[in-house]
Amino acid sequence: MADLFAGYAQAMEQSTAFDEMFTRHGTLREDYRRVHDVLQSLTLADVTARAETMSRTFLDRGVTFDFAGEERAWPLDVVPRIIPAGEWDRLSAGVAQRVKALECFLNDVYDRMEIVRDGVLPRSLITTSAHFHREVYGFGTPGGVRVHISGIDLVRDDTGEFRVLEDNVRVPSGVSYVLENRRAIAKGLPEAFAGAGIRPVEEYPRRLLSALRKTAPEGVDDPTVVVLTPGVYNSAYFEHTLLAGMMGVELVEGRDLLCRGDRVYMRTTEGQQRVDVIYKRLDDDFLDPLQFRADSMLGVPGLVNAARAGHVTIANAVGNGVADDKLIYTYVPEIIRYYLGEEPIIPNVDTYRLEEPEAREEVMDRLEELVVKPVDGSGGKGLVIGPAATREELEALRQKILTDPRGWIAQPVLQLSTVPTLAEDTFGPRHVDLRPFAINDGEDVWVLPGGLTRVALTEGSLVVNSSQGGGSKDTWVMDPEADSAEESASRAVPWRWGRRRRTVPRVWPSTYETSRRLTEEYDEQQQQRNQQEDQGGHPC
Repeated sequence: MADLFAGYAQAMEQSTAFDEMFTRHGTLREDYRRVHDVLQSLTLADVTARAETMSRTFLDRGVTFDFAGEERAWPLDVVPRIIPAGEWDRLSAGVAQRVKALECFLNDVYDRMEIVRDGVLPRSLITTSAHFHREVYGFGTPGGVRVHISGIDLVRDDTGEFRVLEDNVRVPSGVSYVLENRRAIAKGLPEAFAGAGIRPVEEYPRRLLSALRKTAPEGVDDPTVVVLTPGVYNSAYFEHTLLAGMMGVELVEGRDLLCRGDRVYMRTTEGQQRVDVIYKRLDDDFLDPLQFRADSMLGVPGLVNAARAGHVTIANAVGNGVADDKLIYTYVPEIIRYYLGEEPIIPNVDTYRLEEPEAREEVMDRLEELVVKPVDGSGGKGLVIGPAATREELEALRQKILTDPRGWIAQPVLQLSTVPTLAEDTFGPRHVDLRPFAINDGEDVWVLPGGLTRVALTEGSLVVNSSQGGGSKDTWVMDPEADSAEESASRAVPWRWGRRRRTVPRVWPSTYETSRRLTEEYDEQQQQRNQQEDQGGHPC
């Protein structure tokens, strides 16, 4: 039987990156032993067949993403990324700390701006951010929560230390892939998954719904929650559908809602129903044509006024993007110290602020050595990796920086950690990052165990974004005290479709087959539970 890891040690010798499965001396890390032994017991044909089966399953379930205008199956690698329990406890504490600090920051900058008054941040830093919205300045949010859902991107440097790469508190996406990756890998690699003591991820929809209901406007006993989507052509539409279905709430578009008397209502076949909480999955600029882009057909006219009156919760809150600004990111350690009186648990990546003359001068002399990013960019768009850039690209970048220094930051090129990844007929090291997701209900911040590991599928590439050709891995947080994998899987949250009550029912051809399959799957699960209950068994 061929050794699928035969060339791995040699590949590692040519890299300075920290490897998650093997030490620099080629010793297998103990947490990976079970996975390694299972993979070594399989032939290349076996591994390839399992990978192809997972890909077909994703296509059947509609788990796809848009790549250069082409709809593709979500790329999941067969080798999971494993994080030991003790290491995860520190990471989750660091993520929660960061979310709490950013929550304080956002509530402050849209109110008294005490952090500016005390000289921690300059006012111009905030007011010149493209995502600072004066339209929502001066009024609070129900429960004081602005960051309901967040995704904090982490990387592990060449010394093995985790660092925060960027914050996502506007409309963080990708959690649906965490849930679907777990489903797929449990079937694709059952020998390693079963009984391994992996912390479950299936409770995310329940936690999310609970947090959304908990932050409803004051005085609402039984809040109505909806998921607001830009529509079927949005690249994350699958995620919108998945979360709405698993929470058992309505998936709506802007045309399904209306504002009257500073309250929001949903059009249904039973008449208009008041909406109390909106989990928005579109950018602020398109949310309310009366306040932002007047040409937007995706939003709801009057929605900001309803929020200002305190009659609806918008999650995440409008204006959160100022905390995603990569120039604000450089001040987050100071923000943590100012609001929480604590030292950051997870450090930032060293960053140059190009609006500062001395930093800009140094970066200009070293452009070919650094990674330069636009402060309001996302998805890997706009960044320039100096060592991989042409002379013409670097000169164009130089002019952009000189024209708008506030719009750019620079960082050293980090050799992101690697995990073995299937590449044709062997496993090779590929760079990964990690996006843990956190839910804030106003009293506590809960961090989903593991999160989304993205992997650069091209050898040597540091760009992990799916839109740029990256893939993903299931992320296992190991815990000897966790339930067995079989028990975890048996408690997986079933699909709970809300009642469809739209005035004009709509079924889009591209999603019909997905909806039908998922509905049939849920019906089958429900029948099995009913049979177990009839026979005196417990459905869990």
